[in-house]
Amino acid sequence: MEGLFSPAGLLGALIGAAVGWVDYRIVSGLVAGKLRQTDRSTTEAERQDYERRIVLAQRILMVVIVPVFTGLGYWLGRSLSGWGI
Repeated sequence: MEGLFSPAGLLGALIGAAVGWVDYRIVSGLVAGKLRQTDRSTTEAERQDYERRIVLAQRILMVVIVPVFTGLGYWLGRSLSGWGI
């Protein structure tokens, strides 16, 4: 066993991060679009607050989705290469 940082695991993590980024872009675009359709703001201040909340939701999605896919890619890379965990 070569330790925690096997080449297969690191390659899997890199691929997982790329897939996670693509998934984040798709999901956050869909979520933001749907949220913007439900915007019932009447004043500019309400509109800005609603937009701020949409950006916050997108950031939360990024912080959750990308690391999960990176970890999944690492695990799959190590498992499929035969290095195991």
